[in-house]
Amino acid sequence: MQEPQAAPEPGQTPLAARPSTQPAAEDCLNCGAPLALPRPRFCGACGQETLVRPPTLGEFVQQFGGAYFSTEGALWRTLALLLFRPGELTCRYLAGRRKHYVLPLRLYITISLVTLLLVRVAAPMSVNGGAEAISKAGETGDVTVIDLGNGSRTGIDNGRFYCEKLPPWVCTRLQARLDVDAKSFARELARWPERFLSHWGTAMFLLVPIFALLTMLVHAGRGLRYTEHLVYALHVHSFWFLAIAASLVPVAGSALVLVAMPVHGYAAARRVYGGGWLGTVLRALLVAMLYGIVLAVAMGVVALWSFFFN
Repeated sequence: MQEPQAAPEPGQTPLAARPSTQPAAEDCLNCGAPLALPRPRFCGACGQETLVRPPTLGEFVQQFGGAYFSTEGALWRTLALLLFRPGELTCRYLAGRRKHYVLPLRLYITISLVTLLLVRVAAPMSVNGGAEAISKAGETGDVTVIDLGNGSRTGIDNGRFYCEKLPPWVCTRLQARLDVDAKSFARELARWPERFLSHWGTAMFLLVPIFALLTMLVHAGRGLRYTEHLVYALHVHSFWFLAIAASLVPVAGSALVLVAMPVHGYAAARRVYGGGWLGTVLRALLVAMLYGIVLAVAMGVVALWSFFFN
């Protein structure tokens, strides 16, 4: 003999027993709070909709994108300020106006990832273009030579690996890469650009705090904390990645990057930090010079690591 089942508590009606459309219920299906009559659209206790029905495909798309990708959402407002009003996005964030804009770190990560993906798809570096950025490579018969500068050379001569004026541990690592036949070495060169890009995104993320530190040093006395300079650095780098993405368009090309980056950087610094145009230019040039050295060193390290130690 089957035992009688206990009656469900209020607000705990089994899912299979509920109708497909919400009737005039007295309790919220989410929190069980009593609803007023006429029934409101949202529960006053938890905020959930009182009319619960199966989700539509459009609602799934809306949940995926949300306000972040909507036409009137935070992303488009943020991009409009970032592109057409340099420095204004930073000023609004520091002033506390943050709800309607994408937060700096999220903006930078999103734009940098999309840009690096576009670079991989639209502008893959060739062996002769990408590899020569860090070394001079050539093949003549059975000889493959890589000149690392200052008399430091390594390569393969008639099947024999050689390494000149380099530390022993470096030669050991290089031999693992170069002590192969010419075709295998060519394949290694062909895979280098992809490895370089994968590491370069990480390197740039680590360089943003250095840019913020340099900016703080040249603008000492402005009364801003380091984290506020970091917000400025994230916004500036976000624009730089957008400029790089725009440079992939054949009509614009690299000329857009060469013009837009310094102009935008000057305008952003002038709006955020104030001061006269001459002082802004001098400080911007000092930051550009110091940061350029850091970038050059970082690119060399990433390039060597991607080819020889990855």
